[in-house]
Amino acid sequence: MDYWQIRRIIGGLFRVLTHLEVVGAEYIPMQGGCLLVTNHISRLDTPALLVASPRRVYPLAADKYKNFPIFNQLLNISEAIWINRTEFDREALLKAIAVLQRGDMLGIAPEGTRSRDGQLHKAKPGVAFLAARTGVDIVPVGITGTATMLQDFARLRRMRIRVVFGPPFRLPKYGKLSADELAAATDLIMARIAALLPPAYRGFYAAAVA
Repeated sequence: MDYWQIRRIIGGLFRVLTHLEVVGAEYIPMQGGCLLVTNHISRLDTPALLVASPRRVYPLAADKYKNFPIFNQLLNISEAIWINRTEFDREALLKAIAVLQRGDMLGIAPEGTRSRDGQLHKAKPGVAFLAARTGVDIVPVGITGTATMLQDFARLRRMRIRVVFGPPFRLPKYGKLSADELAAATDLIMARIAALLPPAYRGFYAAAVA
């Protein structure tokens, strides 16, 4: 199966098993390199993004998911870029830059790992590095509802999932950034994600939302 076939299958499952609300999908630029940046609270986040986005998403995925047969297959069909979260993965970053420079959309969770409490945690600077090196549009995404998967299934209840896309923006400065500039750019990106989430989800970035 190719990407669009698997997306249709996942979309059918979501229609049966969930109440999926998608807000702001019109903000996604349909052409040109683009970074889709999202919070990460569940393994269902990536499938939810694939269904919610009208444009193909190339995910940046932790290599630990190679050990999960279903997710491994889904991510391989999506041509995910596998990244080692425990060290500086230069090869993965170069592949991610290549995706953006050829005009495609890369999906990334800047925190680098799944949040166990549903709240935003301090993000890693990799997302700002990619945005600064490529100068592409950044589209923030806020996802809620996917973390209750097991509880809802146990109660035979359909999950209420909400995927909210925000307006695209770009960093104020590009090129090679200093450590302080990367940190500031990361905070800017995370503040845009936090603004799309209910207050209880904003965590580390709660104060950044005006």
